[in-house]
Amino acid sequence: MTQTATYPDLDGASVFITGGGSGIGANLTEGFLRQGAKVAFIGRSDASDFVDRMAGETGNRPLFIQGDITDLDSLRGAIDAAAEAHGTVTRLINNAANDKRHGTLDVDEDFWDWSTAINLKAYFFACQHAIRGMKTAGSGHIVNFSSISYMMGNAGYPIYTTSNSGINGMTRSLAREFGPDRIRVNALAPGWVLTQKQLDQWADPESLAAHLDRACLKDHLAPEDIVNPTLFLSSEASRMMTGQAMVVDGGVVVTG
Repeated sequence: MTQTATYPDLDGASVFITGGGSGIGANLTEGFLRQGAKVAFIGRSDASDFVDRMAGETGNRPLFIQGDITDLDSLRGAIDAAAEAHGTVTRLINNAANDKRHGTLDVDEDFWDWSTAINLKAYFFACQHAIRGMKTAGSGHIVNFSSISYMMGNAGYPIYTTSNSGINGMTRSLAREFGPDRIRVNALAPGWVLTQKQLDQWADPESLAAHLDRACLKDHLAPEDIVNPTLFLSSEASRMMTGQAMVVDGGVVVTG
């Protein structure tokens, strides 16, 4: 991974990442480790090999807590474990999500509950629990991952896009409520990031070409392209940014 900027306030900071052992999340974990941060992350699959590799490559070992973010007791417990190991969590990165494809007419209540539990409910309750510690610490930084999919009005996963839009609204409300506590809350909306999952399941040549045709910058996004914007939003370099949704998509959508 190419490190393009160093943020001194991230050195030694206590960071908690959901889904930090795979996909974009693994790149986020590495990015924070290379800044000298104390990183803890939760994930369902065993990430012991990844932890060992990060320790060897960065000289900074992350704390892996195995658990399911939809189990709110496990999620809260993981944040508490991170705080016990590294000090109060002052950087929360809500990254874990699932964009499983589905048609509106095929959705039942169980699928709705499953999808929103991952893509929206866990985000809110992670924020709620982390904010309690941040208030005591006197400041905090939260980055909630959204997506440009709801801005584009994409079909094929309406509960996912609904959750993305909800994340944006939640981010604005929390930023307003907790700004007086010096807690900043921003959303980051990536475009189509070509993780291994995307390449394996949905990135056929025709779809890739059509997406790139809409972009201003004619390069596909890789997971590492999302790291530096996240570091920026988590650092004092963005100290007067809150309640914002920052798009990183190569210019597919235009906001403002």
